[in-house]
Amino acid sequence: MNKQQLAAKIWESANKMRSKIEANEYKDYILGFIFYKFLSEKEVKYLKENDWTDEYLPDLTEEDSETVESVQKNLGYFISYDNLFSTWLSKGRDFSVQDVRDALSAFSRLINTTHKKVFEGVFDTLQTGLSKLGDSSASQSKAISDLIHLIKDIPMDGKQDYDVLGFIYEYLISMFAANAGKKAGEFYTPHEVSLLMSEIVADHLKDRNEIKIYDPTSGSGSLLINIGKSVAKFIDNENNIKYYAQELKQNTYNLTRMNLVMRGILPDNIVTRNGDTLEDDWPYFDENDPIGTYDPLYVDAVVSNPPYSQAWNPTDKETDPRYARFGLAPKGKADYAFLLHDLFHLKSDGIMTIVLPHGVLFRGGEEGEIRKNLIEQNHIDAIIGLPANIFFGTGIPTIIMVLKQKRSNTDVLIVDASKGFIKVGKNNKLRASDIKRIVDVVTKRESVQKFSKVVSRDEIRKNDYNLNIPRYVDSSEAAESWDIYASMFGGLPLSEIDELKEYWIAFPELRNALFENTSSAYCNLRVENIKKAINEHSDVCSFENKYRDVFSGFDEYLYDELIEKMTALNISKAEATLSANIFERLKDIPLVDKYEAYQLLDDDWTKIAVDLEIIQTEGFEATKRVDPNMVIKKKDGKEQEVQEGWVGRIIPFDLIQDTLLADDRAALKTKENRLSEIASEYEELFDSLTEEEKEGDYAGEDGFVNAEIKKALKSDSVEPETKEKLRKVAALATEEKELKAAIKKDAGLLEGKTKETIENLSDEQVIDLLKDKWITPLIQSLMKLPDSIVNELVSKLEALTKKYETTFAEVETQISETEKVLSAMIDDLEGSEFDKLGLSEFKKMLGGVQND
Repeated sequence: MNKQQLAAKIWESANKMRSKIEANEYKDYILGFIFYKFLSEKEVKYLKENDWTDEYLPDLTEEDSETVESVQKNLGYFISYDNLFSTWLSKGRDFSVQDVRDALSAFSRLINTTHKKVFEGVFDTLQTGLSKLGDSSASQSKAISDLIHLIKDIPMDGKQDYDVLGFIYEYLISMFAANAGKKAGEFYTPHEVSLLMSEIVADHLKDRNEIKIYDPTSGSGSLLINIGKSVAKFIDNENNIKYYAQELKQNTYNLTRMNLVMRGILPDNIVTRNGDTLEDDWPYFDENDPIGTYDPLYVDAVVSNPPYSQAWNPTDKETDPRYARFGLAPKGKADYAFLLHDLFHLKSDGIMTIVLPHGVLFRGGEEGEIRKNLIEQNHIDAIIGLPANIFFGTGIPTIIMVLKQKRSNTDVLIVDASKGFIKVGKNNKLRASDIKRIVDVVTKRESVQKFSKVVSRDEIRKNDYNLNIPRYVDSSEAAESWDIYASMFGGLPLSEIDELKEYWIAFPELRNALFENTSSAYCNLRVENIKKAINEHSDVCSFENKYRDVFSGFDEYLYDELIEKMTALNISKAEATLSANIFERLKDIPLVDKYEAYQLLDDDWTKIAVDLEIIQTEGFEATKRVDPNMVIKKKDGKEQEVQEGWVGRIIPFDLIQDTLLADDRAALKTKENRLSEIASEYEELFDSLTEEEKEGDYAGEDGFVNAEIKKALKSDSVEPETKEKLRKVAALATEEKELKAAIKKDAGLLEGKTKETIENLSDEQVIDLLKDKWITPLIQSLMKLPDSIVNELVSKLEALTKKYETTFAEVETQISETEKVLSAMIDDLEGSEFDKLGLSEFKKMLGGVQND
């Protein structure tokens, strides 16, 4: 199974296994064991690369000082054979919680002294929490055994090892965060927000050969890692990126270190601290070597998502160099304290991004003074307003602020990105197209109507340094207005037609074809069928043809980029290459939102990238492999994982059946369709029964009782007409039974044939199938964009004509006529003396005439 499927499977099982343990707590156990598995297998891999074999591994003990020293020097730690993750698995029922306690204790003892900052205490949270996994040693052992068996299939070697492991680790962290409520904010920045910050930072650093990045509130470390991944796209040697992290909470600090180590980052490139960022700042030095290790820490990029509006102690901080130039944040809100801390550690050509609550843009007092100083000293580069409810555990609106130590310009780019998202469960989520739209605007410093504006310092001064986004960018939808004249007398206001000017620019002759002016301010529709008139107009046809023309040859381009280069292309850079090509094709096409096209690409790219990872990891032959389809089923009251058929590792069964086995699929479909028809025929026959016939034992409440039909057919008391209906029912039942058996048999045969077909595909067939899976759906999606644009225009014009279709005069007439009809009907009603008095009064209200 691919990494998404494996991650989802592990999460589903882990979430059930945690039982009553809080998600925020249980994550420390499963993530800790994954990290221990990683370290164990990394050591085994290192030993096998140095002439060890499985046969000799049992000899791996602490007494072998030469091997211990070699492993420690190269990896930073040592694990004996008895304490390896694989040894735990091999013990079966003999495994116990004591094995884990002994292993973790030995690990702490055998860390290389030069790597203590990376590994010391990294398993403390796991070690102290083992007792919470059960009430007894036996129950704890069972819980841990279940956990280690759950994660044993996570691959940790091969070309994509860190990608698979890293993806699963990040996936689990995000899912635990989604289930951890308010505590989630302590350790997790949503991946999409991380990616947005990463792309902005990476663009600024793209020409550098060596980079230092720092997160002073590192949480799980995911934000720091995403920055590193984005920066790595522009740098030749990933080992030239150095990661600095500080985190206050011990368990979260451990997550940071685990996450960084598991991404394949060299221990020498990881510098982490467990401490209070605001109270215990760098410069950093090791007590054992204060002169040699002194580092005041100035970095190329700082990224952070600090706790919002946290209390802090500003006492005696006036002379702190981080705050001296700007001022002290109020003790009840440390937001600007974190920001100024980040800014202080930037090199002169560095960049920082920080997530903050919306209030930092407009709150007064000390914060207002700091904001003024930041603006006057020219540090604030951009402000990005994010959608509400985008972070786990809080629904408050947040922003990303981009700052630089030195800038050539003095303006501030303000972006209102609060409207671009999709709803996922309880939270809002940035789409890939939302992220790209924001990144493009920020990196190009563009003003886009209702989205972004480059604001001069003078304008900000006039607003008394208030940076509240709506003051500068109005992203609100225009309120619907009603034209009084058109409402009273009919016609369409030209002013409302003018609001669709982008369409009239794209289709210059279409407006005159649709409307005729009746005055200087109003017009009428010339055509009876708006949709038909628009779709058949030459301007629209020309637009659609031009769109198709610009994508001429796009399939060949995709073939060259994806299929010809599948084993060698850089997966992390490929999507950007494809999107640049799409954007270039669309540059002269009006109305089409290039970011909608990008979203279509990204939707497909997610699946394509998984396939490419598998091919690059396992080789081209992976396209001809199938895997057991494992599902969870209940048996004897317990959930078990069982095989239910097969799935293609890369080539889906459906694709094979739709192409190479189309005749078999069609034959099976015919039988399935006939089965559906039988259900309808049953229903028709049942409905044809008379009320008397439905009293028979062969008729239940909702349908026929098949067991009683044979008896009824033999009975002399059943009428011939009824027997004829029942014979049809009996025939249908026989046909249905035979069909179900045939369908089950044919489906099994088709699955087996599909499996065999995949395993025996020629290379040429695989290529054709990959084209069908990767290229065809994307092109089909892109080709639908012009239709959606034209349909949107049709919808807007139909809504406009409907809006003024009925005048107030016509409504008044309809009301008057309805009142007359109702009044006349009242005269026919019978009732008591009091009823008649009431009805008479009702007629007066309707405007009816009182009869004497």
